[in-house]
Amino acid sequence: MKIDFFVFDTNTLISSALIKNSTNSKAIDKAIAIGTIAVSQSTFEEFTEVLFRKKFDRYFLGDEERWSILSRLEANSKLFTPDFIITDCRDPKDNKFLELAISANASCIITGDKDLLVLHPFRGISILNAVDFVNSF
Repeated sequence: MKIDFFVFDTNTLISSALIKNSTNSKAIDKAIAIGTIAVSQSTFEEFTEVLFRKKFDRYFLGDEERWSILSRLEANSKLFTPDFIITDCRDPKDNKFLELAISANASCIITGDKDLLVLHPFRGISILNAVDFVNSF
């Protein structure tokens, strides 16, 4: 049985964590229901760093809630280690999501980032915003 892997960019994960029942949150739930979230060390570290930024303190009851969010992601994801470099994205910081998607043979990248969306499809991998992902998968 083939497992579907889904890559989420950091902003989509953060939005999901900040706004419960948002479309981004529903996209995460759907990905978990039908497959597994793919992460790499660099994407997981970036999400962790952003999640713990001071500017988000007002959205969380404390660090315990943030650790709970990370634990849920970790429990519903698989770690991949890309062993190649992709430079196709016009924003070099987003190439790590393309590398991860190729390494995981992902079914889809879910993002709101125009620098990634413009590449749809990327080497046969769909790149969709959360609304399109929820409605089409």
